[in-house]
Amino acid sequence: MLYKGAERTLGKDYQSTYHSIFSTAMQLPIKSVLVSLAFFSISANAVACSEAARFGEATVTPANPKVGDTLNIQVDFTCAVQNSGNVPLFVDYTLEVLPANNNGFESPIILGRHTLSPGALSDNLTATIPNALFKGAPYSLIITNIHSQKDADGRPFLTAGEFGPIGPIISSS
Repeated sequence: MLYKGAERTLGKDYQSTYHSIFSTAMQLPIKSVLVSLAFFSISANAVACSEAARFGEATVTPANPKVGDTLNIQVDFTCAVQNSGNVPLFVDYTLEVLPANNNGFESPIILGRHTLSPGALSDNLTATIPNALFKGAPYSLIITNIHSQKDADGRPFLTAGEFGPIGPIISSS
C-alpha cells in the first residue's frame, strides 16, 4: 500500500513537472524567436559581412597567377568601413613569404602603395608579378589596410590589418 501511494504521488509530481517543463518549452521558442528577430533587425548590416571582411575583400584576376602575369586587384572596403570602422587611409599590396615558410631571406615585394581619398570604399591595382621570387618559395598576396584608431585618451594613431585573397604564388625559375 505504501508503495502504491508513493507511486501515485510520484505520478502526480511527474505530471506536474512534465506540465511545467512543457509549458516552459513552448514559451521558450517564442521568446527566442522574438529576441533573435530583434537582434537581427538591429544588426542587419553585421550579418551581411563576415568577420574575414573586417579589413576588406578583394577580387584578383587571374585567380592562380605566376611570375610575369599581370594582376588585376579590386578591393572593396564597404564591410571594413561600415561594420568594423576600419576606414583605410593607405593600402599596401605586397607579395610575402609568410613566417612559417620564410627562412629570413625572402623579403616582401611591394607591388603598390596607395593613399585613398576620404570616403573611398574601393581601390584598384594593376601590377605585374616580377621575376624576383625565390624559386619554390610560396608567396602570398597580402593587402594591408592602414587605418586610424583612437587611443584611450582619444588621440588617433595608425594601425593595420591585412588579408590574403588568393593562394600562394610559387616561382618555378
